[in-house]
Amino acid sequence: MTRVDLNADMGESFGPWTMGDDAALLKTVTSANIACGAHAGDPDVMVATMRMASENGVGIGAHPGFADLQGFGRRRMSIPRGTLQNSIRYQVAAAIGVARSQGATVRHLKMHGALANMASEDEQLARDLYEAALSVAPDLIVMVLCATAQEAAVRALGCAYAGEIFADRAYNDDATLVDRSLPGAVIHDPEIAGKRMVEMVQAGAIITDTGKRIETDIDTICLHGDTPTAVQIAASVRSALETAGIDVRQFDGRST
Repeated sequence: MTRVDLNADMGESFGPWTMGDDAALLKTVTSANIACGAHAGDPDVMVATMRMASENGVGIGAHPGFADLQGFGRRRMSIPRGTLQNSIRYQVAAAIGVARSQGATVRHLKMHGALANMASEDEQLARDLYEAALSVAPDLIVMVLCATAQEAAVRALGCAYAGEIFADRAYNDDATLVDRSLPGAVIHDPEIAGKRMVEMVQAGAIITDTGKRIETDIDTICLHGDTPTAVQIAASVRSALETAGIDVRQFDGRST
């Protein structure tokens, strides 16, 4: 039986500002990418989100990004490589420590926002980021954007990884995501999201905006917790997958 994981970015609230409905999402997804306090989140939010994830049997991942609360980590930044690596180490270590305090474990890593997009285009940057994270926790499963420089980086490093596609984002023909500033870049309709994920998983390929098919190993499907219809998209995608006979459960991680 075909198998796929369903993940969501979450833990992105900060102080009195609420972002997304993590409690509802955690009833549907099988993995959670939890912000580490740089692009979003704070210690209270990290604890609460990891506790809920653990209680729901959802796999926990560290979700580091640029230290840019105002821009939500979605603005490209130029930072010295060593400083950027240290920021990743700091964020991953924080996630591991908070999870441990809740009797939970961080099992995977996923880069956020602009940093992830840059790493999908630049294999050396991706390798530097992953090496920084793995220097803190060598057994992390690295979640990568399928068929991009991120995947090339994990293959070169020889680390465990999981290939990811997006339920709520449109694709360019090089497997990168359509820029959020462009029309149609973000998919808000839950029914459309569900149908396109079944199509991609069954095809074993990313299907781009132009209809191009990029063959790839799909281990997990992501949706963004800050999307207004995130809870509905998650439910639609899971229902559509299961109706199509696809098993929805946590990934194990591929070896290279």
